[in-house]
Amino acid sequence: MFQAMPHNCPGTSSEQAGKTSSCQGCPNQNLCASGATKAPDPAIEEIAVKMLSVKHKILVLSGKGGVGKSTFSAHLAHALAGDSNKEVALLDVDICGPSIPRIMGVEGEQVHQSGSGWSPVYVEDNLAVMSIGFLLSSPDDAVIWRGPKKNGMIKQFLRDVDWGDLDYLVVDTPPGTSDEHLSIVQYLSSAHIDGAVIITTPQEVSLQDVRKEIRFCRKVKLPIIGVVENMSGFVCPKCKNTSEIFPSTTGGAERMCEEMNLTLLGRIPLDPRIGKSCDEGKSFLAEFPESPAALAYRSVVQSEEHLTNKHMEH
Repeated sequence: MFQAMPHNCPGTSSEQAGKTSSCQGCPNQNLCASGATKAPDPAIEEIAVKMLSVKHKILVLSGKGGVGKSTFSAHLAHALAGDSNKEVALLDVDICGPSIPRIMGVEGEQVHQSGSGWSPVYVEDNLAVMSIGFLLSSPDDAVIWRGPKKNGMIKQFLRDVDWGDLDYLVVDTPPGTSDEHLSIVQYLSSAHIDGAVIITTPQEVSLQDVRKEIRFCRKVKLPIIGVVENMSGFVCPKCKNTSEIFPSTTGGAERMCEEMNLTLLGRIPLDPRIGKSCDEGKSFLAEFPESPAALAYRSVVQSEEHLTNKHMEH
């Protein structure tokens, strides 16, 4: 039997479609709630046009917090920008925990509006950064937002920032597989993402969450460039001996990559000077270029560049 649409219908394109009290009893409730009636967000095509000037788009992911994902993202950007012929940008979409401004040494800087959009903050002539941290009145301010507002902010970062012509856009994401990850993949779906670099530490408690991240990537058809095992042993800066701080009781990232048919891009050892450099907003690669960790970073970045370019050829 036909039932009329509810009087206060939120509309099929609303985030609340099929979920409000007025939707109860509507024959289309399940269809609306599933999102099947929603038209594609026009921002997807707008962002695709904006991203035509960006050659490579790389997401840095991890299912687990505290594995050094932002630290890796920052040093990946530094390493890529080490070639003065490359234009690099680092986008921080960790809305609730924006640590990139501090790590990159640009905390307290402000974003300026121009005729062509928001201007990112420049660390070097060829290295730009964008983060919600630049929009807060204080680094200690808490961002207490629900999903739709986070999604809107990510949309603005991708569509309204004047990125210019870039060789690489590195996107630092929060831990997990939720709003921010779905948004960035959705908004870049028509813009050709090169893939994700997944960060883990050697112990099983980290690998367990990283496997979820890998399955998320496969479910949303996001290519995986490879896996980096961070904090892989501790190299003493003085005696150069290596100690195992986080034992790989189940074979570490290498075993996981074998089982899941992924590329292990490399292992980066712990070095207390990495944390110090991040706190001071300096590039560890520039401060300690010959350290084992810096050499490991560069090796990982070379592997990542090789695989990214190879993927683009195909």
